[in-house]
Formats: sequence, structure tokens, C-alpha cells
Amino acid sequence: MFVDCHAHLDPYSDLEVGEVLERAREAGVQAVISAGTTLESSRRSIDLSSAYSGLFSGVGIHPMDIQAPFTDATYEELRGMASDCPKVLVVSEIGLDFMEGAPDRADQYHAFREQIRLARDLKLPVVFHSREAHEESFRVLREEKAYEVGGVMHYFQGDYETAQQVIDLGFYISLARPLQRLSHLQEAAAEIPLANIVLETDATPQPFKSKRENWTEPRHVRDVAELLAQLQGVSIEEVEETTARNIRDVLGPGWDTLQSYMARDSAAD
Repeated sequence: MFVDCHAHLDPYSDLEVGEVLERAREAGVQAVISAGTTLESSRRSIDLSSAYSGLFSGVGIHPMDIQAPFTDATYEELRGMASDCPKVLVVSEIGLDFMEGAPDRADQYHAFREQIRLARDLKLPVVFHSREAHEESFRVLREEKAYEVGGVMHYFQGDYETAQQVIDLGFYISLARPLQRLSHLQEAAAEIPLANIVLETDATPQPFKSKRENWTEPRHVRDVAELLAQLQGVSIEEVEETTARNIRDVLGPGWDTLQSYMARDSAAD
């Protein structure tokens, strides 16, 4: 099966989420992990995961959503959410963002470090965001011993050398639809070992696109996989099998949780 290891389904209505997941299943994408970006969206992602067997959740504060210093109370709230719901599989989406207009960097650093500490506390993998901040993101991950839980660099758009740094940190490379349009990323993806790649869409509502059918959804994981298969010179079946095995390794015990809910879904059908 295919797994979309990083999406944002919390902005959709409950009805729309069901429709999105059905289209994903038709494309062979059986499981989706919806990341939190704020306390509210983390809570919403958990609620949705409780309603849909093929949907799982992450909890975290996105660096672009840091409006105030990360406090002990924030830590405990995220910890409580994750501890209370077995379908929380990752600490996500966290990281650093140095684009113009981003929140205060000191607050970003503190939140990133605290959420890595949370991941280690919970023994959950990290899914991290890095924009114009790779060197610093990697430094913080090393200093905070994020390799103890591992995880994923999401929405990767870098070159092979950057990918190798991520892999050396003990993390996987997550490829999404930019693979379909960025030639340098295609060159890198052809060289990155398939054993170090997972798949995602970063799907979220896209009202700026004139046609609803053009919105990125978890179903597009298959499109990314098909292109990756061409670039690597392997079958789509090998990409499916290997990326599923990779996300199993990322999730660790969380994979058993995912499988148990998927089995429950199959039995209900």
C-alpha cells in the first residue's frame, strides 16, 4: 500500500475529508498522516483521525505559526494530546523557517528544540520543515539528539548533497509533487537510494486554483510514485513496497498501530 506521510486535512469539513480519503483509497493510498501546525489544528487532526480508520495524526507547532514563545504549558498540552490518542504517530509539523516575514528566530529555535525534546519524551519520530534554514535545522537536530527517534525531512526540494546530509542524520527524504516540476530534484531523486525515501503530498485546500479537481490530495502520492519509479528505473510495485517498508521503519511501534486500524477497517468492510 501507499502511505501519504504528511498532509494537512484539518481545514476540510468532515464530509470533505471522507471524500478525499475515498479518492485516496481508489488510488491505492490506504493511510494518511495529517500534521498539526497549531494547538488547534493538532486537536482537529486528532479528532478527524478518530473518525476515519485510514487517517492518522501528528501534533506540533509549525515555525510559521509561532505567535508567542513556546511554554511549558504548550509542551504539556501537546504531550497530553499525543498521549491520549494512539493514532498520533509523529511530532509534526515542526522546524525552522527563515523566509522574509517569518516569526522571531529565537522563538523558532526554542520551539523546535522543545518539540524535539517532546518527540524523544514520547518516543515518536519527527517530521520537520526547513525553508532557507537547512544548516541550522540540521545543527539543532544533531544537538537535540533527534536521531534517537529519527523521522522525515518533509517536502524535500534539495539536491543530492543535501539529501545525503539528511540521511546521515538518520532521517528519511520525503518526496511530493515538486518532483514533477523541478529538474534538479528529479536528478537528485534518481540518485537517492530508494531505501531512504518516503512519499507525501502536503495536501491542503487550494482555493487559489480555479478548478477543484486540480487541488493536491493524498491520491497524488501515486503520481509521485510513478515518476519516481521511472527516474529510478524500477517498477511502481517496487516503489510501493519499499516506501511502505521505509515508513514502517520511520514509525517503529506506530506502524503496528497503523496496521491494526487498517485491519479493523478491512474487517468492517
